Amino acid sequence: MTKEITEKRLQKLNAVFDSYAMVAEGTDVYVCDIAYDYSRWSKKAVELYGLPGEYMHAAGDIWESYVHPDDRNVYRSSIDEIFANGCGIHDMQYRAKSLAGKYNMCTCKGVILKNDAGEPEYFVGMIRNHSLNESVDNVTGLRNKNGFFNDVSRYLDCGIPFRIVMYGAINYTRINDLFGYDFGTRILQHCIRYVQDHNQNIGDLYRLDGVRVALISRTATIEQLRENYRQYQEILKKPFLLDGRQVLLEINAGAVAVDRFDINADTIFSCLTRAYQESKYNKHGDFSFFENGNSKNGIFRLERINRIRNSVIQQCSNFEVFYQPIMTAENEELEGAEALIRWIDESGNIVPPDEFIPVLENDALFPELGEWILRQAMKECREILKTIPDFVLNVNLSYAQLQKLDFLDTVKSAMEEVGYPPENLCLEITERCRFLDMERLMAICRDLNRYGIKVALDDFGTGFSSLSILQSLHIDILKIDRQFVKDIVRDGRQERLVRSIGKVGEIFGSRICVEGVETEEMRDILRKYDVYTFQGYLYSKPIPHREFMKRFVEKHADAEQ
Repeated sequence: MTKEITEKRLQKLNAVFDSYAMVAEGTDVYVCDIAYDYSRWSKKAVELYGLPGEYMHAAGDIWESYVHPDDRNVYRSSIDEIFANGCGIHDMQYRAKSLAGKYNMCTCKGVILKNDAGEPEYFVGMIRNHSLNESVDNVTGLRNKNGFFNDVSRYLDCGIPFRIVMYGAINYTRINDLFGYDFGTRILQHCIRYVQDHNQNIGDLYRLDGVRVALISRTATIEQLRENYRQYQEILKKPFLLDGRQVLLEINAGAVAVDRFDINADTIFSCLTRAYQESKYNKHGDFSFFENGNSKNGIFRLERINRIRNSVIQQCSNFEVFYQPIMTAENEELEGAEALIRWIDESGNIVPPDEFIPVLENDALFPELGEWILRQAMKECREILKTIPDFVLNVNLSYAQLQKLDFLDTVKSAMEEVGYPPENLCLEITERCRFLDMERLMAICRDLNRYGIKVALDDFGTGFSSLSILQSLHIDILKIDRQFVKDIVRDGRQERLVRSIGKVGEIFGSRICVEGVETEEMRDILRKYDVYTFQGYLYSKPIPHREFMKRFVEKHADAEQ
Protein backbone atom coordinates (compact mmCIF):
# COMPACT_ATOMS: atom_id res chain seq x y z
CA MET A 1 0.00 0.00 0.00
CA THR A 2 1.30 3.45 -0.97
CA LYS A 3 2.40 5.53 2.01
CA GLU A 4 1.28 9.18 1.64
CA ILE A 5 4.04 11.72 2.13
CA THR A 6 3.55 14.32 4.85
CA GLU A 7 3.49 18.04 4.17
CA LYS A 8 6.71 18.56 6.12
CA ARG A 9 8.53 15.86 4.14
CA LEU A 10 7.14 17.28 0.88
CA GLN A 11 8.58 20.70 1.73
CA LYS A 12 11.96 19.14 2.42
CA LEU A 13 11.77 17.15 -0.84
CA ASN A 14 11.12 20.38 -2.74
CA ALA A 15 14.02 22.12 -1.00
CA VAL A 16 16.43 19.34 -1.98
CA PHE A 17 15.09 19.35 -5.54
CA ASP A 18 15.43 23.13 -5.89
CA SER A 19 19.03 23.00 -4.66
CA TYR A 20 20.02 20.49 -7.33
CA ALA A 21 17.96 22.10 -10.07
CA MET A 22 19.88 25.38 -9.63
CA VAL A 23 23.11 23.76 -10.83
CA ALA A 24 21.69 21.26 -13.30
CA GLU A 25 22.33 23.14 -16.55
CA GLY A 26 21.40 20.94 -19.49
CA THR A 27 20.20 18.00 -17.40
CA ASP A 28 16.92 16.79 -15.88
CA VAL A 29 16.86 16.43 -12.09
CA TYR A 30 15.03 13.83 -10.02
CA VAL A 31 14.81 13.49 -6.21
CA CYS A 32 13.18 10.54 -4.43
CA ASP A 33 12.19 10.47 -0.75
CA ILE A 34 13.13 6.83 -0.07
CA ALA A 35 10.89 6.35 2.99
CA TYR A 36 7.77 7.29 1.03
CA ASP A 37 9.00 6.22 -2.45
CA TYR A 38 7.78 9.62 -3.58
CA SER A 39 9.70 11.60 -6.19
CA ARG A 40 9.85 14.94 -7.90
CA TRP A 41 11.17 15.21 -11.49
CA SER A 42 12.11 18.17 -13.67
CA LYS A 43 9.22 19.64 -15.60
CA LYS A 44 11.28 19.44 -18.79
CA ALA A 45 11.72 15.69 -18.27
CA VAL A 46 7.96 15.32 -17.80
CA GLU A 47 7.36 17.13 -21.08
CA LEU A 48 10.15 15.40 -23.01
CA TYR A 49 9.25 11.83 -22.03
CA GLY A 50 5.54 12.20 -21.30
CA LEU A 51 5.82 11.19 -17.63
CA PRO A 52 2.62 11.12 -15.51
CA GLY A 53 3.63 14.31 -13.68
CA GLU A 54 6.34 16.14 -11.76
CA TYR A 55 5.41 14.26 -8.57
CA MET A 56 5.17 10.46 -8.66
CA HIS A 57 4.93 7.44 -6.41
CA ALA A 58 7.20 4.54 -7.45
CA ALA A 59 8.96 6.69 -10.04
CA GLY A 60 11.73 4.10 -10.45
CA ASP A 61 9.28 1.52 -11.77
CA ILE A 62 7.58 4.10 -13.96
CA TRP A 63 10.89 5.29 -15.41
CA GLU A 64 12.01 1.72 -16.07
CA SER A 65 9.09 1.35 -18.50
CA TYR A 66 10.63 4.18 -20.58
CA VAL A 67 14.03 2.47 -20.74
CA HIS A 68 14.69 0.46 -23.90
CA PRO A 69 13.80 -3.24 -23.35
CA ASP A 70 17.37 -4.32 -24.19
CA ASP A 71 18.77 -1.95 -21.52
CA ARG A 72 16.36 -2.68 -18.67
CA ASN A 73 18.27 -5.52 -17.06
CA VAL A 74 21.48 -3.55 -16.69
CA TYR A 75 19.46 -0.50 -15.54
CA ARG A 76 17.64 -2.54 -12.90
CA SER A 77 20.87 -4.19 -11.72
CA SER A 78 22.49 -0.80 -11.16
CA ILE A 79 19.50 0.54 -9.20
CA ASP A 80 19.19 -2.65 -7.09
CA GLU A 81 22.90 -2.59 -6.25
CA ILE A 82 22.97 0.99 -5.00
CA PHE A 83 19.84 0.49 -2.86
CA ALA A 84 21.12 -2.82 -1.49
CA ASN A 85 24.39 -1.25 -0.42
CA GLY A 86 22.88 2.06 0.65
CA CYS A 87 25.77 3.88 -0.96
CA GLY A 88 27.71 4.17 -4.19
CA ILE A 89 26.96 5.89 -7.48
CA HIS A 90 24.45 5.00 -10.16
CA ASP A 91 26.26 6.02 -13.35
CA MET A 92 25.35 4.48 -16.66
CA GLN A 93 24.13 5.07 -20.20
CA TYR A 94 20.94 3.63 -21.66
CA ARG A 95 18.23 4.47 -24.16
CA ALA A 96 14.99 6.12 -23.02
CA LYS A 97 11.84 6.72 -25.08
CA SER A 98 10.66 10.29 -25.62
CA LEU A 99 7.04 11.39 -25.96
CA ALA A 100 7.55 11.29 -29.74
CA GLY A 101 8.26 7.54 -29.48
CA LYS A 102 11.97 7.81 -30.27
CA TYR A 103 14.65 6.16 -28.11
CA ASN A 104 17.48 8.56 -27.27
CA MET A 105 20.75 7.74 -25.54
CA CYS A 106 20.94 9.14 -21.99
CA THR A 107 23.55 9.35 -19.28
CA CYS A 108 22.04 8.90 -15.82
CA LYS A 109 23.85 9.62 -12.56
CA GLY A 110 22.44 9.17 -9.06
CA VAL A 111 23.58 9.01 -5.43
CA ILE A 112 21.98 8.24 -2.08
CA LEU A 113 21.92 11.00 0.53
CA LYS A 114 21.86 9.86 4.15
CA ASN A 115 20.32 11.54 7.20
CA ASP A 116 22.12 12.39 10.43
CA ALA A 117 21.66 8.81 11.64
CA GLY A 118 23.48 7.47 8.58
CA GLU A 119 20.32 6.01 7.05
CA PRO A 120 19.47 6.41 3.32
CA GLU A 121 17.00 9.31 3.01
CA TYR A 122 17.04 10.57 -0.58
CA PHE A 123 18.04 9.23 -3.95
CA VAL A 124 19.00 12.19 -6.14
CA GLY A 125 20.36 12.37 -9.64
CA MET A 126 20.42 13.92 -13.07
CA ILE A 127 19.64 12.60 -16.56
CA ARG A 128 21.34 14.05 -19.60
CA ASN A 129 19.62 13.34 -22.91
CA HIS A 130 22.34 13.15 -25.58
CA SER A 131 19.93 14.22 -28.30
CA LEU A 132 20.04 17.63 -26.56
CA ASN A 133 23.85 17.75 -26.39
CA GLU A 134 25.76 20.69 -27.81
CA SER A 135 22.85 22.88 -26.82
CA VAL A 136 24.65 25.63 -24.87
CA ASP A 137 26.24 28.70 -26.46
CA ASN A 138 29.75 29.27 -25.09
CA VAL A 139 29.65 33.05 -25.57
CA THR A 140 26.41 33.86 -23.76
CA GLY A 141 25.70 30.76 -21.67
CA LEU A 142 22.25 30.54 -23.24
CA ARG A 143 20.83 27.48 -24.93
CA ASN A 144 21.81 27.66 -28.58
CA LYS A 145 19.98 26.99 -31.84
CA ASN A 146 20.01 23.23 -31.22
CA GLY A 147 18.44 23.77 -27.82
CA PHE A 148 15.91 26.15 -29.35
CA PHE A 149 14.76 23.59 -31.91
CA ASN A 150 14.69 20.80 -29.33
CA ASP A 151 12.49 22.83 -27.00
CA VAL A 152 10.14 24.01 -29.76
CA SER A 153 9.74 20.39 -30.92
CA ARG A 154 9.08 19.27 -27.37
CA TYR A 155 6.35 21.87 -26.85
CA LEU A 156 4.74 20.82 -30.12
CA ASP A 157 4.86 17.13 -29.12
CA CYS A 158 3.26 17.97 -25.78
CA GLY A 159 0.62 20.30 -27.26
CA ILE A 160 1.82 23.27 -25.17
CA PRO A 161 0.91 26.72 -26.59
CA PHE A 162 3.79 29.19 -26.69
CA ARG A 163 4.97 32.47 -28.17
CA ILE A 164 8.41 33.26 -29.63
CA VAL A 165 10.13 36.59 -30.16
CA MET A 166 13.33 36.87 -32.20
CA TYR A 167 15.44 39.92 -31.31
CA GLY A 168 18.30 41.39 -33.28
CA ALA A 169 20.32 44.54 -33.87
CA ILE A 170 19.93 46.45 -37.11
CA ASN A 171 23.32 48.15 -36.91
CA TYR A 172 25.36 45.37 -35.26
CA THR A 173 27.53 44.75 -38.33
CA ARG A 174 28.44 48.44 -38.34
CA ILE A 175 29.44 48.24 -34.66
CA ASN A 176 31.66 45.22 -35.37
CA ASP A 177 33.31 47.10 -38.25
CA LEU A 178 33.97 50.16 -36.07
CA PHE A 179 35.09 48.56 -32.82
CA GLY A 180 36.00 44.98 -33.66
CA TYR A 181 34.46 41.56 -33.07
CA ASP A 182 35.49 41.25 -29.40
CA PHE A 183 33.79 44.53 -28.50
CA GLY A 184 30.70 43.46 -30.45
CA THR A 185 30.61 40.24 -28.42
CA ARG A 186 30.73 42.20 -25.16
CA ILE A 187 27.81 44.33 -26.35
CA LEU A 188 25.83 41.16 -27.05
CA GLN A 189 26.65 39.77 -23.59
CA HIS A 190 25.75 43.10 -21.96
CA CYS A 191 22.36 43.25 -23.68
CA ILE A 192 21.52 39.62 -22.88
CA ARG A 193 22.30 40.20 -19.19
CA TYR A 194 19.97 43.17 -19.22
CA VAL A 195 17.16 41.18 -20.84
CA GLN A 196 17.66 38.33 -18.37
CA ASP A 197 17.42 40.77 -15.47
CA HIS A 198 14.27 42.47 -16.80
CA ASN A 199 12.20 39.80 -18.56
CA GLN A 200 10.30 39.08 -15.31
CA ASN A 201 10.66 35.32 -15.83
CA ILE A 202 8.29 35.40 -18.79
CA GLY A 203 10.32 32.95 -20.82
CA ASP A 204 13.61 31.29 -21.77
CA LEU A 205 16.29 32.98 -23.88
CA TYR A 206 18.25 31.31 -26.68
CA ARG A 207 21.26 32.45 -28.71
CA LEU A 208 20.57 31.65 -32.35
CA ASP A 209 23.10 32.54 -35.05
CA GLY A 210 25.00 35.80 -35.22
CA VAL A 211 23.37 38.47 -33.07
CA ARG A 212 19.89 36.96 -33.10
CA VAL A 213 18.37 35.99 -29.76
CA ALA A 214 15.03 34.25 -29.23
CA LEU A 215 12.68 34.23 -26.26
CA ILE A 216 10.14 31.43 -25.85
CA SER A 217 7.29 32.18 -23.46
CA ARG A 218 4.46 29.93 -22.34
CA THR A 219 2.85 32.58 -20.15
CA ALA A 220 3.10 36.02 -21.82
CA THR A 221 0.71 37.24 -24.48
CA ILE A 222 1.91 38.79 -27.73
CA GLU A 223 0.79 42.19 -26.42
CA GLN A 224 2.89 41.73 -23.27
CA LEU A 225 5.89 40.76 -25.39
CA ARG A 226 5.29 43.75 -27.64
CA GLU A 227 5.23 46.07 -24.59
CA ASN A 228 8.36 44.42 -23.23
CA TYR A 229 10.14 45.11 -26.50
CA ARG A 230 8.90 48.71 -26.56
CA GLN A 231 10.58 49.25 -23.18
CA TYR A 232 13.87 47.90 -24.57
CA GLN A 233 13.57 50.32 -27.49
CA GLU A 234 12.95 53.26 -25.13
CA ILE A 235 16.07 52.44 -23.15
CA LEU A 236 18.22 52.08 -26.25
CA LYS A 237 17.09 55.37 -27.78
CA LYS A 238 19.92 56.97 -25.83
CA PRO A 239 23.56 55.91 -26.31
CA PHE A 240 25.14 53.95 -23.46
CA LEU A 241 28.74 53.58 -22.32
CA LEU A 242 30.53 50.23 -22.50
CA ASP A 243 34.25 49.90 -21.82
CA GLY A 244 34.52 53.68 -22.14
CA ARG A 245 32.95 53.75 -25.59
CA GLN A 246 29.62 55.28 -26.47
CA VAL A 247 27.29 52.85 -28.23
CA LEU A 248 23.95 53.39 -29.95
CA LEU A 249 22.14 50.13 -30.65
CA GLU A 250 19.16 49.90 -32.99
CA ILE A 251 17.12 46.77 -32.43
CA ASN A 252 14.36 44.87 -34.23
CA ALA A 253 12.00 42.05 -33.28
CA GLY A 254 9.63 39.58 -34.94
CA ALA A 255 7.21 37.25 -33.20
CA VAL A 256 4.97 34.26 -33.81
CA ALA A 257 2.31 32.61 -31.63
CA VAL A 258 1.83 28.84 -31.72
CA ASP A 259 -1.40 27.30 -30.49
CA ARG A 260 -1.85 24.62 -33.17
CA PHE A 261 0.48 21.65 -33.19
CA ASP A 262 0.18 19.84 -36.52
CA ILE A 263 3.29 21.67 -37.74
CA ASN A 264 7.04 21.30 -37.25
CA ALA A 265 9.77 23.45 -35.73
CA ASP A 266 11.29 24.34 -39.11
CA THR A 267 8.01 25.84 -40.29
CA ILE A 268 7.73 27.93 -37.13
CA PHE A 269 11.31 29.13 -37.53
CA SER A 270 10.71 30.18 -41.15
CA CYS A 271 7.62 32.18 -40.16
CA LEU A 272 9.46 33.72 -37.22
CA THR A 273 12.35 34.70 -39.48
CA ARG A 274 9.91 36.32 -41.90
CA ALA A 275 8.47 38.48 -39.08
CA TYR A 276 12.01 39.33 -37.90
CA GLN A 277 13.08 40.49 -41.36
CA GLU A 278 9.87 42.46 -41.81
CA SER A 279 10.79 44.37 -38.65
CA LYS A 280 14.40 44.88 -39.72
CA TYR A 281 13.98 45.85 -43.36
CA ASN A 282 10.44 47.20 -43.73
CA LYS A 283 9.33 48.54 -40.32
CA HIS A 284 12.45 50.36 -39.09
CA GLY A 285 12.71 48.07 -36.07
CA ASP A 286 9.05 48.14 -35.01
CA PHE A 287 7.70 44.93 -33.49
CA SER A 288 6.41 42.62 -36.25
CA PHE A 289 3.97 39.77 -35.60
CA PHE A 290 3.39 36.89 -38.00
CA GLU A 291 -0.39 36.82 -38.14
CA ASN A 292 -1.65 33.25 -38.10
CA GLY A 293 -5.09 34.05 -39.50
CA ASN A 294 -7.05 31.44 -41.41
CA SER A 295 -7.57 31.52 -45.16
CA LYS A 296 -10.85 31.23 -47.04
CA ASN A 297 -10.85 27.46 -46.69
CA GLY A 298 -10.26 27.65 -42.94
CA ILE A 299 -6.60 26.58 -42.92
CA PHE A 300 -4.39 28.65 -40.64
CA ARG A 301 -1.28 30.25 -42.18
CA LEU A 302 1.20 28.26 -40.10
CA GLU A 303 -0.51 25.02 -41.06
CA ARG A 304 -0.56 25.98 -44.71
CA ILE A 305 3.12 26.94 -44.71
CA ASN A 306 3.79 23.58 -43.07
CA ARG A 307 1.88 21.74 -45.82
CA ILE A 308 3.70 23.70 -48.50
CA ARG A 309 7.07 22.85 -46.93
CA ASN A 310 6.03 19.20 -46.87
CA SER A 311 5.15 19.46 -50.56
CA VAL A 312 8.70 20.62 -51.28
CA ILE A 313 10.07 17.66 -49.32
CA GLN A 314 7.78 15.33 -51.29
CA GLN A 315 9.53 16.15 -54.59
CA CYS A 316 7.66 19.43 -55.01
CA SER A 317 4.26 17.80 -55.26
CA ASN A 318 1.19 20.06 -55.62
CA PHE A 319 3.24 22.83 -57.22
CA GLU A 320 2.51 24.11 -60.70
CA VAL A 321 4.26 26.69 -62.88
CA PHE A 322 2.10 29.45 -64.37
CA TYR A 323 3.26 31.76 -67.14
CA GLN A 324 2.68 35.44 -67.80
CA PRO A 325 3.46 36.60 -71.34
CA ILE A 326 6.04 39.28 -72.06
CA MET A 327 5.18 41.21 -75.23
CA THR A 328 7.27 43.47 -77.45
CA ALA A 329 6.32 47.13 -76.99
CA GLU A 330 6.58 47.94 -80.69
CA ASN A 331 4.16 45.40 -82.18
CA GLU A 332 2.87 43.37 -79.21
CA GLU A 333 4.32 40.09 -80.36
CA LEU A 334 5.25 37.35 -77.90
CA GLU A 335 8.80 37.93 -76.70
CA GLY A 336 8.78 35.43 -73.84
CA ALA A 337 7.17 34.64 -70.49
CA GLU A 338 7.87 34.82 -66.80
CA ALA A 339 7.54 31.54 -64.88
CA LEU A 340 5.58 32.03 -61.65
CA ILE A 341 5.03 29.33 -59.05
CA ARG A 342 1.64 28.35 -57.63
CA TRP A 343 0.67 25.81 -54.99
CA ILE A 344 -2.54 23.79 -55.29
CA ASP A 345 -4.12 22.80 -51.97
CA GLU A 346 -6.10 19.65 -51.19
CA SER A 347 -9.34 21.27 -52.35
CA GLY A 348 -7.87 22.39 -55.65
CA ASN A 349 -7.55 26.03 -54.59
CA ILE A 350 -4.67 27.94 -56.14
CA VAL A 351 -2.41 29.61 -53.58
CA PRO A 352 -0.44 32.56 -55.08
CA PRO A 353 3.27 32.98 -54.34
CA ASP A 354 2.91 36.08 -52.15
CA GLU A 355 1.20 33.79 -49.62
CA PHE A 356 4.29 31.60 -49.13
CA ILE A 357 7.38 32.79 -51.05
CA PRO A 358 8.24 35.62 -48.59
CA VAL A 359 8.40 32.96 -45.84
CA LEU A 360 10.04 30.15 -47.79
CA GLU A 361 12.72 32.28 -49.46
CA ASN A 362 14.58 32.25 -46.12
CA ASP A 363 14.05 28.52 -45.67
CA ALA A 364 16.78 25.95 -46.23
CA LEU A 365 14.34 24.11 -48.51
CA PHE A 366 13.90 26.99 -50.92
CA PRO A 367 16.87 26.25 -53.22
CA GLU A 368 15.31 22.83 -53.84
CA LEU A 369 12.02 24.47 -54.87
CA GLY A 370 13.89 27.04 -56.96
CA GLU A 371 15.72 24.31 -58.86
CA TRP A 372 12.42 22.47 -59.46
CA ILE A 373 10.83 25.65 -60.87
CA LEU A 374 13.79 26.15 -63.22
CA ARG A 375 13.75 22.56 -64.48
CA GLN A 376 9.97 22.36 -64.80
CA ALA A 377 9.72 25.68 -66.65
CA MET A 378 12.49 24.73 -69.09
CA LYS A 379 10.86 21.34 -69.76
CA GLU A 380 7.49 22.94 -70.47
CA CYS A 381 8.87 25.79 -72.58
CA ARG A 382 11.30 23.72 -74.62
CA GLU A 383 8.57 22.87 -77.15
CA ILE A 384 7.77 26.60 -77.61
CA LEU A 385 11.17 27.08 -79.25
CA LYS A 386 10.06 24.94 -82.17
CA THR A 387 7.45 27.59 -82.99
CA ILE A 388 9.15 30.72 -81.64
CA PRO A 389 12.95 30.20 -81.77
CA ASP A 390 13.67 33.55 -80.04
CA PHE A 391 11.30 32.92 -77.11
CA VAL A 392 12.93 33.86 -73.78
CA LEU A 393 11.92 32.18 -70.51
CA ASN A 394 12.29 34.37 -67.40
CA VAL A 395 12.80 32.57 -64.07
CA ASN A 396 13.14 34.31 -60.69
CA LEU A 397 16.09 33.57 -58.45
CA SER A 398 16.02 33.79 -54.68
CA TYR A 399 18.72 35.12 -52.40
CA ALA A 400 18.97 31.59 -50.92
CA GLN A 401 19.74 30.07 -54.33
CA LEU A 402 22.46 32.60 -55.09
CA GLN A 403 24.06 31.90 -51.71
CA LYS A 404 24.70 28.25 -52.56
CA LEU A 405 28.25 27.60 -53.68
CA ASP A 406 27.09 25.13 -56.35
CA PHE A 407 24.47 27.51 -57.79
CA LEU A 408 26.10 27.86 -61.22
CA ASP A 409 26.72 24.13 -61.50
CA THR A 410 23.06 23.51 -60.64
CA VAL A 411 21.85 25.87 -63.39
CA LYS A 412 24.19 24.44 -66.02
CA SER A 413 23.39 20.85 -65.07
CA ALA A 414 19.66 21.53 -65.28
CA MET A 415 19.98 23.14 -68.71
CA GLU A 416 22.08 20.28 -70.07
CA GLU A 417 19.74 17.60 -68.72
CA VAL A 418 16.62 19.33 -70.05
CA GLY A 419 18.28 20.35 -73.31
CA TYR A 420 17.30 23.99 -73.02
CA PRO A 421 19.51 26.54 -74.83
CA PRO A 422 21.12 29.20 -72.60
CA GLU A 423 20.37 32.06 -75.00
CA ASN A 424 16.65 31.48 -74.42
CA LEU A 425 16.88 31.82 -70.65
CA CYS A 426 16.79 34.98 -68.51
CA LEU A 427 17.33 34.74 -64.75
CA GLU A 428 15.79 37.51 -62.65
CA ILE A 429 17.45 38.80 -59.49
CA THR A 430 16.05 41.35 -57.04
CA GLU A 431 17.57 44.17 -55.05
CA ARG A 432 17.84 41.84 -52.04
CA CYS A 433 20.86 40.27 -53.71
CA ARG A 434 22.81 43.28 -52.36
CA PHE A 435 23.18 41.29 -49.12
CA LEU A 436 25.41 38.85 -50.96
CA ASP A 437 29.12 39.45 -51.24
CA MET A 438 29.31 41.76 -54.27
CA GLU A 439 32.43 40.11 -55.62
CA ARG A 440 30.67 36.77 -55.62
CA LEU A 441 27.57 38.23 -57.24
CA MET A 442 29.71 39.86 -59.94
CA ALA A 443 31.39 36.52 -60.63
CA ILE A 444 27.99 34.79 -60.89
CA CYS A 445 26.68 37.36 -63.38
CA ARG A 446 29.88 37.17 -65.44
CA ASP A 447 29.60 33.39 -65.66
CA LEU A 448 25.91 33.55 -66.60
CA ASN A 449 26.64 36.10 -69.34
CA ARG A 450 29.61 34.06 -70.57
CA TYR A 451 27.38 31.00 -70.76
CA GLY A 452 24.83 32.96 -72.78
CA ILE A 453 22.17 33.39 -70.08
CA LYS A 454 20.57 36.82 -69.73
CA VAL A 455 20.22 38.56 -66.35
CA ALA A 456 17.32 40.82 -65.39
CA LEU A 457 17.01 43.12 -62.36
CA ASP A 458 13.44 42.74 -61.13
CA ASP A 459 11.42 45.42 -59.29
CA PHE A 460 13.90 48.11 -60.35
CA GLY A 461 13.66 51.21 -58.18
CA THR A 462 11.78 49.70 -55.23
CA GLY A 463 14.86 49.72 -52.99
CA PHE A 464 17.80 51.99 -52.31
CA SER A 465 20.55 49.99 -53.96
CA SER A 466 19.28 49.44 -57.50
CA LEU A 467 21.68 51.93 -59.10
CA SER A 468 24.60 50.55 -57.14
CA ILE A 469 23.77 47.03 -58.32
CA LEU A 470 23.37 48.23 -61.88
CA GLN A 471 26.77 49.90 -61.76
CA SER A 472 28.45 46.75 -60.41
CA LEU A 473 26.78 44.07 -62.55
CA HIS A 474 26.07 43.56 -66.22
CA ILE A 475 22.26 43.60 -66.38
CA ASP A 476 20.55 42.79 -69.68
CA ILE A 477 17.02 43.82 -68.68
CA LEU A 478 15.64 46.34 -66.16
CA LYS A 479 12.11 45.52 -65.06
CA ILE A 480 10.23 48.62 -63.88
CA ASP A 481 7.94 47.71 -61.00
CA ARG A 482 4.19 48.19 -61.36
CA GLN A 483 4.05 50.79 -58.58
CA PHE A 484 5.96 53.27 -60.79
CA VAL A 485 3.47 53.11 -63.68
CA LYS A 486 0.07 52.30 -62.14
CA ASP A 487 -0.94 56.01 -62.18
CA ILE A 488 0.96 57.03 -65.28
CA VAL A 489 -2.23 58.11 -67.11
CA ARG A 490 -2.88 60.94 -64.63
CA ASP A 491 0.50 61.41 -62.99
CA GLY A 492 3.08 63.14 -65.17
CA ARG A 493 5.82 62.38 -62.64
CA GLN A 494 5.54 58.68 -63.38
CA GLU A 495 5.82 59.40 -67.09
CA ARG A 496 9.02 61.38 -66.47
CA LEU A 497 10.32 58.61 -64.22
CA VAL A 498 9.92 56.00 -66.98
CA ARG A 499 11.74 58.32 -69.37
CA SER A 500 14.60 58.72 -66.85
CA ILE A 501 14.88 54.97 -66.23
CA GLY A 502 15.00 54.49 -69.99
CA LYS A 503 18.03 56.80 -70.11
CA VAL A 504 19.62 54.87 -67.22
CA GLY A 505 19.09 51.65 -69.17
CA GLU A 506 20.70 53.23 -72.22
CA ILE A 507 23.76 54.26 -70.16
CA PHE A 508 24.27 50.75 -68.85
CA GLY A 509 23.24 48.90 -72.01
CA SER A 510 20.08 47.42 -70.44
CA ARG A 511 16.71 46.99 -72.14
CA ILE A 512 13.59 48.15 -70.30
CA CYS A 513 10.62 45.92 -69.46
CA VAL A 514 7.59 47.55 -67.79
CA GLU A 515 5.48 45.39 -65.47
CA GLY A 516 1.87 46.09 -64.55
CA VAL A 517 0.64 47.27 -67.97
CA GLU A 518 -3.12 46.97 -67.55
CA THR A 519 -4.80 49.28 -70.08
CA GLU A 520 -4.34 50.38 -73.66
CA GLU A 521 -4.00 53.96 -72.43
CA MET A 522 -1.04 52.98 -70.24
CA ARG A 523 0.48 51.09 -73.17
CA ASP A 524 0.19 54.05 -75.51
CA ILE A 525 1.90 56.42 -73.08
CA LEU A 526 4.72 53.96 -72.39
CA ARG A 527 5.32 53.42 -76.09
CA LYS A 528 6.58 57.00 -76.34
CA TYR A 529 9.67 56.06 -74.35
CA ASP A 530 12.56 53.68 -74.73
CA VAL A 531 10.66 50.61 -73.51
CA TYR A 532 11.41 47.25 -75.10
CA THR A 533 8.80 44.90 -73.61
CA PHE A 534 5.50 44.99 -71.68
CA GLN A 535 4.14 42.61 -69.06
CA GLY A 536 0.74 42.87 -67.38
CA TYR A 537 -2.95 42.09 -67.27
CA LEU A 538 -3.58 43.93 -70.56
CA TYR A 539 -2.18 40.81 -72.17
CA SER A 540 -2.87 38.15 -69.56
CA LYS A 541 -2.66 37.27 -65.92
CA PRO A 542 -0.35 34.32 -65.10
CA ILE A 543 -1.95 31.16 -66.54
CA PRO A 544 -1.20 27.39 -66.61
CA HIS A 545 1.12 26.02 -69.29
CA ARG A 546 -1.60 24.40 -71.36
CA GLU A 547 -3.65 27.60 -71.50
CA PHE A 548 -0.52 29.64 -72.31
CA MET A 549 0.28 27.34 -75.25
CA LYS A 550 -3.24 27.62 -76.59
CA ARG A 551 -3.63 31.38 -76.22
CA PHE A 552 -0.19 32.56 -77.28
CA VAL A 553 1.97 29.88 -78.90
CA GLU A 554 -0.68 28.23 -81.07
CA LYS A 555 -2.06 31.66 -81.95
CA HIS A 556 1.43 32.72 -83.04
CA ALA A 557 1.80 29.57 -85.15
CA ASP A 558 -1.55 30.19 -86.84
CA ALA A 559 -0.54 33.79 -87.61
CA GLU A 560 2.72 32.61 -89.16
CA GLN A 561 0.78 30.34 -91.52
